[in-house]
Amino acid sequence: MSLSEQYIALMTLLRKEIRRFLRIWPQTLLPSAITMSLYFVIFGSLIGSRIGDMGGFRYMEFVVPGLIMMAIVTNSYSNVVSSFFGSKFNHSVEELLVSPTPNYVILLGFLLGGIARGLLVALIVTAVSLFFTRLPIYSIGIVALVVLFTSTLFALAGFINGVYANNFDDISIIPTFVLTPLTYLGGVFYSLDLLPEFWAGVSKLNPLVYVVNAFRYGVLGVSDVNVTFAFAMIAGFTVLLFFYAMHLLSSGKRLRQ
Repeated sequence: MSLSEQYIALMTLLRKEIRRFLRIWPQTLLPSAITMSLYFVIFGSLIGSRIGDMGGFRYMEFVVPGLIMMAIVTNSYSNVVSSFFGSKFNHSVEELLVSPTPNYVILLGFLLGGIARGLLVALIVTAVSLFFTRLPIYSIGIVALVVLFTSTLFALAGFINGVYANNFDDISIIPTFVLTPLTYLGGVFYSLDLLPEFWAGVSKLNPLVYVVNAFRYGVLGVSDVNVTFAFAMIAGFTVLLFFYAMHLLSSGKRLRQ
């Protein structure tokens, strides 16, 4: 395929992915706004007023970056895993595989769809958060980079889950038993400085700690971990998962139901 034909194929996949989640927006976009509003009310307004300051900021300001990142992670992941497994289930992925479309175009089409949903939900959650607190952006460049890298990373993870899934139950196992615990233990609601030294060290094995703290640094200018190292971790995982996803597409062993 020529470059122009590859571009047309990529835009076609991307439009399909965006239309898919916009068509069912009460299921894909609205729940995040409602859930995060409840988090803001409970953890910010009700509990936060009793906790006091954390990291030099009001508790509400401290948790908002983590909640925004949690929405990005969840939506980027779930959009790609559900879309790709749906393509496997109805056998439409086989049509893509036998077409002259390069594997990287197929992968990018699904990834960009997940990134688009993650970014849209991030904007919605951020708009909701402004009703409860202010967001003093410390570095818009860091914020943009963290959002882009994180949404890409978890869209890739969702793609890999979709490749390995054999039924609809398989696409909910990782989010329920892996992603959710890692998110809640990733420093969204607390600072690692509050933990004993041993548990703070254990927490640093959690990749979500680096995602949350890098984003919090971009918004508030504070972080529990070295920001450069956090970016290296996120970028490293992203590159690793990208090449593994390309390997899975090239082998094609698990892409047919």
